[in-house]
Amino acid sequence: MIITKKLISASLVLLLIAMSGCATMQDVVKAKQNGSEGTTQTYNVNEAQAWEIAKTVFRWEGSDAIEEHKEQNYMLTSSGMNLVSYGAVMGAWIEPNTKASDTKVTVVTKRRVAMNIATTLTESTFHRRFAQAVEIIHKGQLLPAEAP
Repeated sequence: MIITKKLISASLVLLLIAMSGCATMQDVVKAKQNGSEGTTQTYNVNEAQAWEIAKTVFRWEGSDAIEEHKEQNYMLTSSGMNLVSYGAVMGAWIEPNTKASDTKVTVVTKRRVAMNIATTLTESTFHRRFAQAVEIIHKGQLLPAEAP
């Protein structure tokens, strides 16, 4: 009887997860295109520096492979499942700003499973790490492979 109740409970949890849908990288692109999600900050770095910093931040935060779409000014990546999350899908848009020495950076992160309480990378964490990397660059140092 106890085993049956546990099996039914586990089945219900799996059904709820399946019904909630899983976010994909295409969902990240659509969210940015619709302007419905994402956090934008402007940084005092050029576009090439911003591009490298964004890739570095994703790597610092444990992302999987990074898809680069330079012609469209964005990159996409994901992170895998861990003990508290089913992972996330993420994108960063690197765009020129009105001031030539500044670059506008927009990041969109989505939990793979919407019902997840935690996620592997938030937009605020991305921007905090990005600002940290900008400081390193401004000091004339190279970005470390591992998060400082």
